[in-house]
Amino acid sequence: MRPVVIFFLFAALLHADARSADQASWPWWRGPSRNGHAANTNPPQRFGGSRDESLVWKSPVPGRGHSSPVVDAGQVFLATADESTQTHSVVCFALNSGKKLWQTQVNRGGFPSRNHPKNTEASPTIACDGTHVFIALFHHRQVELIAISYSGEIAWRKKVTDFNPKKYEYGYAPSPTIYKSLVIVSAEYDGPSFLVAYDRESGQERWRTPRAANITFSTPIVATVGGRDLLMLSGGGQVAAYDPATGKGVWSTPGTTSATCGTMVWDKGVVVASGGYPKSETIALDARSGEVLWRNDKKCYEQSMIIVDRYVYGLTDRGVLYCWLLSNGREMWRQRLSGPVSASPVYAGGNIYWGNERGSIFVFKPSSQKYVEVAENRVGDSLFASPAVVGNRLLLRCGEREGGRMQEYLYCFGS
Repeated sequence: MRPVVIFFLFAALLHADARSADQASWPWWRGPSRNGHAANTNPPQRFGGSRDESLVWKSPVPGRGHSSPVVDAGQVFLATADESTQTHSVVCFALNSGKKLWQTQVNRGGFPSRNHPKNTEASPTIACDGTHVFIALFHHRQVELIAISYSGEIAWRKKVTDFNPKKYEYGYAPSPTIYKSLVIVSAEYDGPSFLVAYDRESGQERWRTPRAANITFSTPIVATVGGRDLLMLSGGGQVAAYDPATGKGVWSTPGTTSATCGTMVWDKGVVVASGGYPKSETIALDARSGEVLWRNDKKCYEQSMIIVDRYVYGLTDRGVLYCWLLSNGREMWRQRLSGPVSASPVYAGGNIYWGNERGSIFVFKPSSQKYVEVAENRVGDSLFASPAVVGNRLLLRCGEREGGRMQEYLYCFGS
């Protein structure tokens, strides 16, 4: 083989490796595997504090929101809202530098007159499919789904439904869910409620499945469990599974409570849900049939749980961490940390990272024997959004009190 050919082949391989590295992603709510696991990553264990240990960059976020950061193609995407001007925007930052690349305003006006004090006007997390980002937002008494290119141009927008809660004026929170060629949206309140799927390219509706008229905020999640793909969702006093390709029901079991916010988790053919309001319950079911395997009276209301090596970890609203055996719900141990808690955890580099609303992030080893703390870190004064992890980077959206107001920042820490 001639040297020039070898050179170009070598250059092509380098380019492919670079693209592969650039395409490391955390593309949607709860990461690529949808369960909070960040495979092949090594984020720092100790970060933040008064010296900003392990800080790579820190960028101000315009407006406010609990939309968690997502990452794809070297870009970080957030949804945000400016309540003073009643505007919704999607903001894009460069992963390597934190530079704001673009900000696209997607709505002006029509904010609801009331919202839950723990909710925001930009709580849903963006979903990325490689060419577009998708965000669902509540404004002008409707839920709207918007598709935006990676360069910030609006590709299409779709009114999902009229949405005007009366019994509980607590806003909107579910994130869009991508499944193959579809983007799936949940709209549930004290009015006509349903799950609906749209074609990602055209925005055309593909299926719609009614749900009980009930206020709930959980994001539907797709998992391969029990030998098939299931779209799973809790809320309305039910834990339910659907065929994500068609929206047809697979099973539904009474469980959890009326309103839930956390996303279901799963492993080894077992699915687990928790909530909420007005009562507390964590419940585990057989993914094939919906049969109840175990339940207890503990509650992870806003935050999701995480499963690692056949054990379920649940950090309750008040900051008590539980470890349960997945197969039968046996309590292995409990440990009081501190709350209140709204953010969901990630499992990365062999550790679980879990933050509370005051900006404390606990890093601990999964263990069935006892709580094994690695570090307790402090970032900002407010933490409601969940982390994103890519490679050795840990991304956090936090608020800092500045001159009597809360300014949000996007932090990037690196090992």
